[in-house]
Amino acid sequence: MGIVAGLDSSPDFTRIVVCDADTGAVLRQGYAPHPMEEGRPSDVDPQAWLLSLGEAAGGGLLEGVQAIGVSSQQNALVPLDAQGNTVRPALVGGDKRAQVAAADLVDALGGREAWAQAVGCVPQAAQPVTKLRWLAKNEPESARRIAVLLQAHDWLVWQLLGRPVRRTTDRGGASGTGYWSAATGGYRPDLVELALGHQAMLPEVIGPADAAGTTPEGLLISAGTGETMAAAFGLGIGLGDAVVSLGASGSVMAVHPEALADQTGMITSLADATGMHLPVVTTLNAVRTLRGTAELLGLPDLESLSDLAMKSTPGAHGLVLLPYLEGERTPSLPHTAGTLAGLRRESMKPEHLARAAFEGMLCGLADALDVLRGRGVEVRRVFLLGQAAELPAVQAAAPSLFGAQVVVPQPADYAAIGAARQAAWALGVSQGTLDPRTPPTWPGPAAQVLEPGDELAVGQAVRQQFVSVREQTHPGAFRP
Repeated sequence: MGIVAGLDSSPDFTRIVVCDADTGAVLRQGYAPHPMEEGRPSDVDPQAWLLSLGEAAGGGLLEGVQAIGVSSQQNALVPLDAQGNTVRPALVGGDKRAQVAAADLVDALGGREAWAQAVGCVPQAAQPVTKLRWLAKNEPESARRIAVLLQAHDWLVWQLLGRPVRRTTDRGGASGTGYWSAATGGYRPDLVELALGHQAMLPEVIGPADAAGTTPEGLLISAGTGETMAAAFGLGIGLGDAVVSLGASGSVMAVHPEALADQTGMITSLADATGMHLPVVTTLNAVRTLRGTAELLGLPDLESLSDLAMKSTPGAHGLVLLPYLEGERTPSLPHTAGTLAGLRRESMKPEHLARAAFEGMLCGLADALDVLRGRGVEVRRVFLLGQAAELPAVQAAAPSLFGAQVVVPQPADYAAIGAARQAAWALGVSQGTLDPRTPPTWPGPAAQVLEPGDELAVGQAVRQQFVSVREQTHPGAFRP
């Protein structure tokens, strides 16, 4: 079929992979950081994304490429005026400025349940709908000039196509905005007006295998999607698979055939890049729990913490750490703190605290998995992502605590690969060689596979120990 490219514009850099459209084999790669100040600002000129894209594509990287897919950071809001110019820099990232705006929006529609029913999620500070509310309250003059709302991948696709009249997005990206419902497949313009104070033009949501258009040079551009959806597509996850991402905070997502409306707001009901659904549950405390414990014990890095934890045994001699250091979303305990329980003379050793930190983090993520399981989501395999997934203490405990086979893929640019796979799909459909309902079959990632095996019963006992302490400390807070 030819050669395709996947472009991933993350918060910090652009990465491009050029792949064989039939086999998915990566042929060439490009990379360039965004030209920005150090750190992660909350306001970014989108031109920075274009500049790094041009640099990453230098040296003839895209020679012979027939189609490009675009993946980009989620939740970045690009507000345009009626002429298509940016009203102000894009609002990106978690943007803690918008926390009050999120609470305002929840109240304005009548509570968390009303939002969950409307669009499958409860407003969080990061979401575009919340950023609109913040703009309306804090930059009213800018808010009044907004005529068009795009996200990062929408804007990049539009630029690659030469800024046509038609602006597009995909189901995956739209489902994270807070004004599109994965359950109904439609926008809620009333929620845009509730947040911004007036209507704005929204991009057309096209199908997973549809093309957004063709560049002046004849390159086909696929629908594009958010990084989470692109990474899931690049990993090739399907029904029965869940993905646990270990960042400072943690997230658990799984493929499901239908949207899940969750009245508690613990589940964010996203759409994926294939026509299925991608319910996500987030925890606020994952690797930050490990880093905090390493600092407390005077250890230089997480590898040292892992080595120390491996000197303990499952259950950490009765020590249980509820890792709610930043408060917690799952369960909803925004103002709580962490708890260390089970202190006895024999458990007061550094290796047991190290083990309790790993077990506490993983049990918190197992709680998130249980939220999905409780809603009928099948979990047979768990893909474990993030640098901490390589740590021996994580790999030793995760399969038995999750109660499932654990797959640790080799590090790769899965979002860029997913974007390339989407480009191959759109190209194949345009050529009549692929079905719009069936994506191209690319091999799964090289990975380490870990089974619970004989440790399952021990792991479930550790998990029960955690659950008992959680229920005693925060009775009734967790309702999966």
